[in-house]
Amino acid sequence: MTDNVRGPAPAPDAGVRLDLYSTMVLARTFELAIQREYHADKGPGFDIGKGLVPGEMHLSAGQEPVAAGVCAHLTTDDAITATHRPHHFAIAHGVDLDRMTAEIFGRETGLGRGRGGHMHLFDPTTHLSCSGIVAEGYPPALGQAYAFRTRGTGNVAVAVTGEGAANQGAFHESLNLAALWKLPVVFVIEDNAWGISVPRSASTAVASNAVRAAAYDIPGVRVEDNDVDAVYAAAGEAVARARAGQGPTLLEVSTLRLLGHFEGDAQGYRPELAEVADHDPIPAYARRLQEAGILDPATIERVGAEATERVEAAIRFAKESPLPDPAEVLMYAFAEEA
Repeated sequence: MTDNVRGPAPAPDAGVRLDLYSTMVLARTFELAIQREYHADKGPGFDIGKGLVPGEMHLSAGQEPVAAGVCAHLTTDDAITATHRPHHFAIAHGVDLDRMTAEIFGRETGLGRGRGGHMHLFDPTTHLSCSGIVAEGYPPALGQAYAFRTRGTGNVAVAVTGEGAANQGAFHESLNLAALWKLPVVFVIEDNAWGISVPRSASTAVASNAVRAAAYDIPGVRVEDNDVDAVYAAAGEAVARARAGQGPTLLEVSTLRLLGHFEGDAQGYRPELAEVADHDPIPAYARRLQEAGILDPATIERVGAEATERVEAAIRFAKESPLPDPAEVLMYAFAEEA
C-alpha cells in the first residue's frame, strides 16, 4: 500500500456539509466557553491550581474538521479512543454535553462522577474514552475492534492521536497487530505540527506519517489543508473498508492548533503565531458554503445561536451540580473486598 495525499475532494451533498459546519461550530463554541470559564477565577496572574476548573486544560480549537469529518460516518455503537485534547471528538460523536461539562467541572453528575476531569472522559453509551497518556488509545481500540469482529456487529473502532504519538512504540505495535488480524479499526493522526513545543520537523523523520502505513501493508492517506470535505471523503472510505472486513487504514490530517498546547501556554516557540488565526477552518468553510449557496447570514446566525444556547445550558448544569462528597474519595477507585 502506498501513501495517498488528499487535497480537495468532491463535496458531499448540501445536507452533509451543513451538518459538518454545525458540528464544528458547536465544538468551537464549547471550547471558547470552557476557555472563558477556565480563566475566570485563576487571577491575579495565572494560578493553574485555582478556580472551578483547576489543573491543565487542552482545547481543540482549530482541529474541528478532523472530528466532524470522521464522526459523520460513525454511530454511537462505534468506538472512539481520543487523546488528551478530546472535546471536539466527544461532541462530534454525540457524548451528552451536560454530563461532559459536569465532568470537566469535577461534579457528581459528570461522566465519571467528577473523578476524571477533561482528559479522562469515559462514556459507555457512545463508546468514547480518552487519556492523557500519549498513544494510549491505540491498543484499547484494537481490543474494541477485536470484540466487534468476534461478535459480528459490523462496528468499527477509531483510534485518535497527535502526530507526536506516531513515534511511540504503541503506535507501531498497534498498526502491526491490526494489520495482521485485519481488525476493523481506523487510525487517525491529528497533525497540528507541534508536540507541545517541539516542531514536527525536529521529532519525525518522515514528512507524512501516512507513508508508515506501507510498512504494515495497509492504506495510508494524508489529508492536507484542514479540509473537512476531504476528511469526510477519506474517512468514509476508511470506515467502509473496516466495516467490510478489509482491515485498518491510517488517516493523517494536517490540522491546526489555534491555541496553546494547554491554557496558559505563552507559545513563544511558535514563529508563525501571528498568522495562525488567518487559517481558522470555520470561517473558511463558511465562506465556501456561502459560495456554494448552502449557507447564508441568517443560517450562520441561527447555527451559532443554537450552539451558544446548548453550551451555556451545559455550563449552567455543571455549575449547579453538586461536588463529590469528600467522604467518598476512595469510592470507584478500588475494588471492594469480597
